[in-house]
Order: sequence, then C-alpha cells, then structure tokens
Amino acid sequence: MKFGIFGNTTKDELTNTLQVLVERLKENNYEFLINDSLHGSFPLILTQPTYFAPAEEVAETCDILISLGGDGTMLSTAYIAHQFDKPVLGINLGKLGFLAEVDIKGIEQLFSDIKNSRYSIEERIVLVGHCKNISCEELFAVNDLVIDKGGWPKMIELTIYVEGEYVTTFSADGLIVATPTGSTGYSLSVGGPIVSPKAEVITLSPISPHTLTMRPLVLPSNERIYITAESMHTKLQVNCDGQRVMEFSPPLDIVISKSEKSLKLVHMDSANYFDILRSKLLWGLDVRKNSHQLKGT
Repeated sequence: MKFGIFGNTTKDELTNTLQVLVERLKENNYEFLINDSLHGSFPLILTQPTYFAPAEEVAETCDILISLGGDGTMLSTAYIAHQFDKPVLGINLGKLGFLAEVDIKGIEQLFSDIKNSRYSIEERIVLVGHCKNISCEELFAVNDLVIDKGGWPKMIELTIYVEGEYVTTFSADGLIVATPTGSTGYSLSVGGPIVSPKAEVITLSPISPHTLTMRPLVLPSNERIYITAESMHTKLQVNCDGQRVMEFSPPLDIVISKSEKSLKLVHMDSANYFDILRSKLLWGLDVRKNSHQLKGT
C-alpha cells in the first residue's frame, strides 16, 4: 500500500506531524509520496528528492491520500482525490476537524488499525453544477454549492425547479445546496437539517430569506435541481465548498445534480458518527447539566 500526503502549510503542527507520520510509514514498511508544496515544511535532515512529487502524480500513483490539516484541507484534498478516484484519510490539525477523523495523538493507533483492516471506505455524494446560459467549467462540491449576492448589499431573487417541476421563487441573500457531508457545515449555520452521511439526499437551505415561510427542503439525490438567480447588481457569486469562488453576470441559470462518481473517505472502525456529533458539535447534549463548568466553578 502506498500513501500520498497533502497538507496545510499554515498549520503550526504540520512540520512535527509530517515528521512523525513519515517515521511511522517507514516503520511499517509503507511506501509514500508527499505533495511537493510541503517541501519547505519538511525537516531538512530527512528531506529526499524522491519523497516529493506534484499533486497530480501523488494522487495518481498512491492508494490512499492523507490530508494533514482541518476540514478545509480535507475538502481541497478531496477535490483532487475525486478526480483520480482515490480514498482520503484526514488527520486533524485544525480546530473542529469534523471530516478529519484522526487527531495527532491517534497516529500511533492509526497504522495498527490499517494493518489489521479496522477501517472501511465510505462513499459520499458529490455535487456537480453546470451553467446553462453562461460558459463556465463544471462546478464541483463535496460539502456545498452556494449561490449568493456577493458584495451587493441587497437580496437576489432565486427560482427553483426540480426535474422540470416549479418549486418556488423567493428573495434572499442566497441559497446553499448541500450534500449530507456538508449538512454540518454552512448549511447547519442557517438552520439546515443534520443529515446522516449514509443518506441519499440533497438539501436546499435559503440564506436569510425575506419570508418566514421559506424553510430548508430535502430532496432525493437522483433529482436534478434547476436554479435561476437574478440580481440588480452586475455580478453574483457561486462558491464551491467555500474554496473555489466564481462571479457571474445575472441572470444565472444553473443545474445541480449528484455526480456519477462518489467521493471515497477512509472511515476508522473506532470512529462513530454520532459520537463525533456529540463531541465536536455538542449535538443533543443538555448544557444545563454542565452549567457549573460553563460558569467556571
């Protein structure tokens, strides 16, 4: 088995974690290749030219891609992993690390679990978007595809059709089209539902709609969503996973659907989705029972 390593160079813990990771890979006789953007973060005493390669070569030649960083790093690694149909394993160096299941302290246990096949490969829904009236590259999102007003202070108008059937027209700051993976991200912050990653659905969550009756909508993942966005401004914005941001002149006609190819994530048997919800998002916990801790007593 060969591991490809990607990482976030802005993380203070990257250098030490990278060194420990490489040492453990060597101890377990695993091959590895590091994205050459990390060359400057690697201890010089261990640096070998054969350790490094461009991102595309790493993704193409390795069996599992390791992401060192937070959820943002996982999403950027997932972008290239999806192109080469490779699974991603996240090691969290960030604050929350909802997607990156393994923390720094868990690296020792990680390779024991891998050697003993105590892991599985989960397949997650990925969204793709195509502009109908404007020339643009295919849009890709693991978490969410967001249409919003951009720098314009006023609302935009959004019209939604699903499989040719009219759904609604409303004014808002924007619309979040999210996968189950993305349901605990931006979508959650605007009142969208938490969705199990095993569910085959897509959620639509309006951003600050100008009506109390406009609520999130859950749709089957096999249905195509047609959205027309109108704005009085000269530009409106589309962003994918909060990373790839594009501006378009209105009106924008876009169709969003589930990609034919899923994203593969390495899921450790020791990790439980609902445990992660409780520990990292405090979901379902009654904070009143721990009010003395909140008050610092």
